[in-house]
Amino acid sequence: MPRMTAHDFDQEVLTLFDAYVHGAIDRRAFLEKAAKYAVGGITAAMLLDRLSPNFAATVVEPDDARVKTESLEFASPKGYGKARGYLARPAAKKGKLHGILVIHENRGLNPHIEDIARRIALENFVAFAPDALFPLGGYPGDEDKAREEFRKLDQAKTREDFIAAAGFLSTRPECTGKIGVVGFCYGGGMANFLATRLGSDLAASVAFYGSAPDTEDVPKIKCRLLIQSAEKDDHINASWPEFEKALKAAKVRYERFLYPGTQHGFNNDTTPRYDEAAAKLAWKRTIAFFDEHVRGNQK
Repeated sequence: MPRMTAHDFDQEVLTLFDAYVHGAIDRRAFLEKAAKYAVGGITAAMLLDRLSPNFAATVVEPDDARVKTESLEFASPKGYGKARGYLARPAAKKGKLHGILVIHENRGLNPHIEDIARRIALENFVAFAPDALFPLGGYPGDEDKAREEFRKLDQAKTREDFIAAAGFLSTRPECTGKIGVVGFCYGGGMANFLATRLGSDLAASVAFYGSAPDTEDVPKIKCRLLIQSAEKDDHINASWPEFEKALKAAKVRYERFLYPGTQHGFNNDTTPRYDEAAAKLAWKRTIAFFDEHVRGNQK
């Protein structure tokens, strides 16, 4: 069966799925509202299943000999006290490398984000992907359960955990101390938040379809920003005009790209919302951005 894409679904179904993923509606509401689009032997439950992530295929396998990975715990005194993340670095590279903090969507550190960390490691960075769900037992292996657990987090503590994660990465023996951050969905919003909190300790921030930070905090941003936006993402895009206004007023250096025809989550290659052309271009821009503003073009 050919891989399904967003074009195989009615836009209203995609909008409903986005609302479900972000907690605006529950599973029952999705099934009820999507029922009218379930035709030709396809049920609403089947639509939901087909839209949900499939982690069977990865770009960089967990046991890829080119990458060395490990799970590490770190202290977070102002957060939950202790946190954990997934560290990935190129196996053959000697000496210190610049670091990239990788921040997941609103389901914790799932196999897709671990794969993203390994991809970044193959670009000759030290990648570290914290799991916000660690205080609640870690990513549970099920996306619906992960989403339910995520709602239980104290976000004030979780934000402190990510701040601590940035400090942990920058002081790792494999790291030069210079770091950037990339985040997706919830993680994109967290990347924007970290840019307002870490000051000159952060060299660059890339936010994929992430929410804007508090605009009054925008003048605190000292790093370069790259904003990667989906065209069909009304909830996230609604905050952009005010965010951009604040960025310009504070003279923050940023770039923003809006990818035509794409859905929220277009970079996630485990779901039909994935847009291959847009994702490849956005990834190329992300690595080039880190090359310039984190690595300083020194590979």
